[in-house]
Amino acid sequence: MNRAAATARLTGLLPQRGDLAAARRAPRADLLAGLTVAVVALPLALAFGVTSGMGAQAGLVTAVVAGAVAAVFGGSNLQVSGPTGAMTVVLVPVIAEFGARGVLMVGVLAGLILIGLAVARFGRYVRYLPTPVLEGFTAGIAVVIALQQLPTALGVTGAHGDKVWAVAFDAVTRFAGDPHPAPIAVAAGVAATMLLGARWHPGLPFSLLGVAAATVLAETTPISLARIGALPAGLPAPSLSFLDVHAVRMLLPAAAAVAALAALESLLSATVADAMSVNEHHDPDRELFGQGLANLAAPVFGGIPATAAIARTAVNVRAGARSKLASLTHAVVLAVIVLAAGPLVARIPLAALAGVLLATTVRMVETGALLALARSTRSDALVLFLTFTVTVAFDLVTAVAVGIGVAIVLALRAVARTARVEQIPLESGDHSAEEHALLAEHIVAYRLDGPLFFAAAHRFLLQLSEIADVRVVILRMSRVSTIDATGAHVLGDAISRLHRRGIVVLLSGIVASHEEVLTTLGIAEQLRRDGHVFADTPTAITHARTHVPDSTAVPASREPGHDDAAADRPTR
Repeated sequence: MNRAAATARLTGLLPQRGDLAAARRAPRADLLAGLTVAVVALPLALAFGVTSGMGAQAGLVTAVVAGAVAAVFGGSNLQVSGPTGAMTVVLVPVIAEFGARGVLMVGVLAGLILIGLAVARFGRYVRYLPTPVLEGFTAGIAVVIALQQLPTALGVTGAHGDKVWAVAFDAVTRFAGDPHPAPIAVAAGVAATMLLGARWHPGLPFSLLGVAAATVLAETTPISLARIGALPAGLPAPSLSFLDVHAVRMLLPAAAAVAALAALESLLSATVADAMSVNEHHDPDRELFGQGLANLAAPVFGGIPATAAIARTAVNVRAGARSKLASLTHAVVLAVIVLAAGPLVARIPLAALAGVLLATTVRMVETGALLALARSTRSDALVLFLTFTVTVAFDLVTAVAVGIGVAIVLALRAVARTARVEQIPLESGDHSAEEHALLAEHIVAYRLDGPLFFAAAHRFLLQLSEIADVRVVILRMSRVSTIDATGAHVLGDAISRLHRRGIVVLLSGIVASHEEVLTTLGIAEQLRRDGHVFADTPTAITHARTHVPDSTAVPASREPGHDDAAADRPTR
């Protein structure tokens, strides 16, 4: 890539004049939409901050800083970014092992990875991820987040376990031995308020109403409920002291997982936003760039890694957002809350935030989509189940790797089954007279259909090995869609086996792209030297007769008493 092209690519990732023009179209609608989203995002930001282990203030700071940066530099006019549940799943083990400094460093590393992906134009490839992997992954995350909330919802402290399900089980065991009904009642009440209220009037912020009611209840009654703790009077001062180059190697896997989640969630959310709106089309590479800058900026102020959130983006679209001004307004409103209402927010009970997240997990899972995928094909059902199970039992990175790996293997298996090696049909118009004669003269023409690559090569070799009572084999290559090194080597092996049995092999119809592969790997060189490679099948058939001693005999199809039905035998 020359300097001009590189400059154009980098310039294309920066904010454009069209962004400012879009913000001027309907500023009032954008301001109202941003205010609506801020009201919905407040309890979510607090809850995700607490769940991550960094505290409620980290969630708010992330929503403010990452929300503003991603709004300005992102590739979607309608995205709303901030802390999400998937991120907290990755961050919990990081903060347990490395502390808050490790989480901040993971955010910076993830931001750099995302910027690299944007420059490499990786955004376009996310569309190729299998749907069963995405659905299983999302359902698994929902279960993990719900399990993370159980100790808080049950009012249990000190639960132990090396996996989230083990911690949840320990919390349930402790609760059964010493039950405290107040926390679970508060969490269940907030969750029920959100779920039932959304059905009655989707436009109202029932999450905020439920949290406010729980806070008032905790303040006016002698209920012992832990609170989220004091919030800072303002945004913390910038600090880069967490940059420890010696920890980069140990934190890089977690950073890669965060970057992958940020890319996945953001691009999926942008796609959903486009589908919900009219004439909106996001730029995937700009979106990755914006998320990368957001994840670089948030840790500087003590925030956690962020990504676009489908739930908040959907609220933004439904509230009438038209441009980036709406998501930027959402960040400004949350900043005002941090500056002016920190003491009030600090009195929110943790159980209420647990209820917010429990309701959120219910909304994350689309039961209809999961059932439809499970019933579609066995392969899709298997990938869905494996991705979901590994997400809950192990971790997100392993789950994505297993899901994509199994999906690829099953896809290759399906493609390999389309490859066929069959005797050419004896139909009129396809050299039928000569082909009838070939059968009687122990000359067989086989047509190779479909891809001849590593997944189909073994099957191809087995089929050719079944050839019997034949003197000449013509392999018609014109319908081979693709051939790789493994397929070429297996073709050469099949030719060698036939030669050892005294069978002459002729090739016909090799296309130019396949010719290059075969030549590079030295396949069928002897056939070329012997003049056994032909441009078309009729020429190969004519040459094949020279290898049969009785080639001047009357064609079998014209002999007296010849049984045409016997000659036109079923395709192998």
